[in-house]
Amino acid sequence: MLETSARLLRLLSLLQTRPEWSGPELAERLDVSVRTVRRDVDKLRGLDYPVEVDLGPTGGYRLGAGAALPPLLLDDEEAVAVAVTLQTAAGSGGVGVAGLGETAVRALVKLERILPDRLRRRVAAVPVSTVAPIRALPSVDPKDLVAVGAACRDRRVLELDYTAFDGTETRRRVEPHHLVSWGRRWYLLAYDLGRDDWRTLRLDRTRPRVSPDGLATGPRFVPRDVPGGDPAAYVASKVADVRPFRCRARVLAGIDEVRRRIWTDQVRLTDLGDGTTRVQLSSDAASSAAFLLVAMELDLEVEEPPELTAALRSLGERCLRAANSSNPGVAPARG
Repeated sequence: MLETSARLLRLLSLLQTRPEWSGPELAERLDVSVRTVRRDVDKLRGLDYPVEVDLGPTGGYRLGAGAALPPLLLDDEEAVAVAVTLQTAAGSGGVGVAGLGETAVRALVKLERILPDRLRRRVAAVPVSTVAPIRALPSVDPKDLVAVGAACRDRRVLELDYTAFDGTETRRRVEPHHLVSWGRRWYLLAYDLGRDDWRTLRLDRTRPRVSPDGLATGPRFVPRDVPGGDPAAYVASKVADVRPFRCRARVLAGIDEVRRRIWTDQVRLTDLGDGTTRVQLSSDAASSAAFLLVAMELDLEVEEPPELTAALRSLGERCLRAANSSNPGVAPARG
């Protein structure tokens, strides 16, 4: 049987892993009586841990939200996973969330100070290197991310200001259903009550109107069924068509290989079943679409439009001139 102090830590750890435990379940896990569980819970509450008690026949227990963050107890695998994740977030600048990279560094420093040597060595054995993108993507205010996420969780109607791609600003009243991270951007999948339809809203263009404590004040709503049943798939299908130039090509490679090589979220991929993949791509211009396709280093056939063929030919001629420029004996191609 565990000593009292060790048992209290074990009890606190268990309460952090599930929304609720019954008294008999905790007693079995701790190898003590239900009466001892009640006494230990009273001791935790005496130490200002916000343990909520259900006085029903099973005596349910849950760890509530308190005024301060209680110690977070992690096992070895969880501690290593958190440390590696913080390394990644710190190096990537926060994956589209403003200020998250710096916050991750502070959290990582605190965690590494208390890690035992054996775990510190395991974290060091997983080196994480990141390269900042040449073009910085718009970032999301962490307060907005938390506010919208809370509205999704609480199923409360949310009022927000939204700036469209062309700069038009509108006021929206929506039922927020899901937050989706796609292509280094955050999107809100919501049902727009004013338009009576589903909308996919970029979170960096969204300013939620919430109370001073950051919570939505609208009425609760009953969740609707997301079209197709998969929020991530629905968002992906919508954001793949937001650029003005659209094209289609058949790539002579399997869909997994194409997915691994293509660097954009503005794309739809279709497995043609013969070892090839149809790529439907949207971009700002034909030239950028040509670059994205060529950068995969895979053979392809243009299906439409003719502007893509012209852009690929122009890109090829430019590359050939650059290659020939290092050899004075070869006349550069013109065109």
